[in-house]
Amino acid sequence: MDGFDGERQTPWQNATFPYAYVPSAETVQYWRMAQQYVIADRMFQSNSGPTYPAHQYLIAGQSAMVDENPDEEGTATYAWGCDSPKDALTSVLGPAGGDLPGPFPCFSYRTIADELDAAHISWHYYAPPLDKIGSIWSAFDAIRPIRYGPDWPNVVTPETRVLDDIRAGQLAGVTWIVPSFKSSDHALLGKDFATREADADTGPQWVSSIVDTLGRSRFWNDSAVLVLWDDWGGWYDHVSPPKLDSMGLGFRVPLLVISPFAKRHYVSHQTHEFGSILKLIEKTFGLATLTDVDARADDLSDCFDFRQTPAHFVPIDSGVDAAYFDRQRPDYLPPDDD
Repeated sequence: MDGFDGERQTPWQNATFPYAYVPSAETVQYWRMAQQYVIADRMFQSNSGPTYPAHQYLIAGQSAMVDENPDEEGTATYAWGCDSPKDALTSVLGPAGGDLPGPFPCFSYRTIADELDAAHISWHYYAPPLDKIGSIWSAFDAIRPIRYGPDWPNVVTPETRVLDDIRAGQLAGVTWIVPSFKSSDHALLGKDFATREADADTGPQWVSSIVDTLGRSRFWNDSAVLVLWDDWGGWYDHVSPPKLDSMGLGFRVPLLVISPFAKRHYVSHQTHEFGSILKLIEKTFGLATLTDVDARADDLSDCFDFRQTPAHFVPIDSGVDAAYFDRQRPDYLPPDDD
């Protein structure tokens, strides 16, 4: 767990950069959720790599041993999947622990969506359009049978449509929501246009607007909201991850559990991982397991008390009305002058 001071990713970062932290005053809404409901302090990534494989673990419990983001240098697309440039490649974890050249980032392994389809359970995945930088987190774009099959309409864009769908009473049985880059809480890494978009504090407002919209809807008494981050972002952490396989576990990430049946004012000290989310879905709907990752994981049951009287929803108060996120955002892309 040493060496964090050597993890500078750009020349302008100083040696103390990984030891920075976000003041609680900038994440007020997250703390309101944590204080009312559940925060877990032993939620680990199932993989030890960055964003791309992490999002694959959240839908499939694996990444075909891909352990890095696809090589997108010099490309004009934001897709990390079947819509990547034809010469895009991945890296896979080799037997000696190093990276080996991997395939094009378009795979055909089973995901939890296949299990949901077989059980006739509806699902939606809300993500930014493929021409926006947030689409790099659109995990199902990397699954060939979904990208080019009848399930692709379940991948809904833009991500703000979830607010209208909830208000219209059209929430699916299982829902993933990934943010725009601007509302992603992404750590500041460089001085390019993407960073300027990430250099914002709208993440807490975005998440709380979803929670508030859901809490005021007819879905509240039957819902559970899990808020987490795809990786640890390079921040220092003193807790060593358990080693369960060659890919992980990775570093801790925060997890908030918000539900009328979530334990109140509870800190979960159980060891959870990304596979735990799959396990919770599988347990709820009677689905089969996908990989060793969800098979070994716990199901987050310590975070809930289904015997308690369902909690009355108390608004988190995002500080903005939900329609704020439906409005046109500024375009941070360079002008098209050719």
